[in-house]
This record gives sequence, C-alpha cells and structure tokens, in this order.
Amino acid sequence: MPAQHRTAAAAVAAASLAALGLGAAPATADTAAPLSYVALGDSYSAGSGVLPLDPGAPLLCARTSKNYPHLLAASLGATLKDVTCGGAQTKHFIESQYPGVAPQFDALSADTDLVTLTIGGNDNSTFINAILACGSAGVLTGGQGSPCKDVHGNTFKDQVETKTYPAIRTALNQIKARSPKAKVAILGYPWITPAKAVPGCFLKMPIAQGDVPYLRDLQATLNGVAERAAAESGATFVDMAAASDAHDACRPADQRWIEPVLFGTNFVPVHPNAAGEAGMAARTAEVIGRP
Repeated sequence: MPAQHRTAAAAVAAASLAALGLGAAPATADTAAPLSYVALGDSYSAGSGVLPLDPGAPLLCARTSKNYPHLLAASLGATLKDVTCGGAQTKHFIESQYPGVAPQFDALSADTDLVTLTIGGNDNSTFINAILACGSAGVLTGGQGSPCKDVHGNTFKDQVETKTYPAIRTALNQIKARSPKAKVAILGYPWITPAKAVPGCFLKMPIAQGDVPYLRDLQATLNGVAERAAAESGATFVDMAAASDAHDACRPADQRWIEPVLFGTNFVPVHPNAAGEAGMAARTAEVIGRP
C-alpha cells in the first residue's frame, strides 16, 4: 500500500476508535491527584518505641518515621499529615495533649480523603492499669493462678464498655462531620498476649498463667467496641486479630510484632516494633484498597 494510503487508513482507524471510546487517552490527560491522608491516634499509630524518630514530630509524642501511616502513605502515593502521638486519648482529638501540640482534629479538613487511627487504649488508663496490675500480681504469685482476675474481675472491661466505647463512637462521628468525603479506618490493636500462657514467656511478660487469657479477653473487648463504633458511624474497622495471631509479645524476636515488658528491643515496651507497624500497614492496605 502506498504511503499516502497507509496514512489515510491510519487516520480513519484512529477516528473510528475514538468514536467508540477505545482510543488511547490523550497525552495531556490529567493524572489523579494524590490522596490527602491524615493519620490520627495514639502510640500504636505513632509507632512509639521504633527508631528513627520522625524529625517533624514533637519529641514527647515519640513518633517514628517507620510507623504504619508513613508506610501506608508510601504505598498509596498519598500526601500524609501525621499527627499521631504516644499516650493520646480520645479527648486529645479536640484538646491539646502537650503544650504547643495542637488538637489532632485540627489536621482534618473537608478535602481529606483518608483518615486512619488507633484509639481507646489509653482512655481511663484502662489498659496500662491492667498491664501494671496483672504484671505486679504475677510477680507476687510467681506466675501461678489468676491473681489479677481474682482482684479486678470485670472492672477493666466495664470501663471499656461504659466509657471508652461511647468516646470512640463520638470521635468517629466527629471525624465524619469534619471530613465528610473521607474514608475513615480505625484499626484494632494487634494481640499483645497469646490466647493462653506459653512456656518461657513469664520472664519477658510476668503475667500469671490464669491472667494471660484474662488480658487477651480485655483486649478483645477493646477491639470489639472499636469495631462496633465503626459500624455505627460508617467507618471501616481494620481487624488485626487474625493477622497478628502468633505475633504476640511472647514470640521470638524474629516473629513478634509486639515487644514484651522485659528483654525487648524497643525503648517503649508492650508496643509494636517495626515489623508490627509494617504488618498494620499491610493489613490496612488490604482492607481499604485505594479510597
């Protein structure tokens, strides 16, 4: 075929494809704008205890640049505004946690596309009080029995149900009001203790045998109220239970996601290590896809 005929045929074919909507996208087509991502929450979101520290974070927040929000933002190609802070409670969404540290909700806007958080573990100091109480009781009994459960019973769970649950639900509704188009994902906390006592763990986690499942049940309650609050507010719950199973603080260093009370590698014990933060990022990406 002569060159001029080939050129004419190509032009006709291109016009036909364009008419059918099958032609290649114009070279000048706009690419999708990066997601606007705001990370809220406490030390499990901040990655407190993992190095290196985030140079842009307040020192008291102990935030790392290897936390799950940074990893998730990189995988999504999102622009990240990370205001996570170790020790944060739900009240610190609307009030300053430390002098010079703005309320976390100040980072939200009507243009925010994605919000992630872990929250509730510090409310009422419930979980830290439980860890301290059960650890002290375990030491006194040499790891035998269930001294913490025997003394405290349902006290910690009742606090979670009556105080932490409504606080989380209110916070999620407030996020939706401030960022109505955003996908909001609240993560459950990865397992800290195994389902039952395992040999050799008492030296790292001095919890009595009968109190190991007691603490696990308390954590399940905390994650359960977060899941319930998410369902009631239109948020997404990122369930970490199956993903973090067999990665608790009693596992060997190369398997665990949570560092133990003693002989751990983080400078903040009973918190996720770098592998744990990576696991949280991977699970969150799996659940939310690309908002």
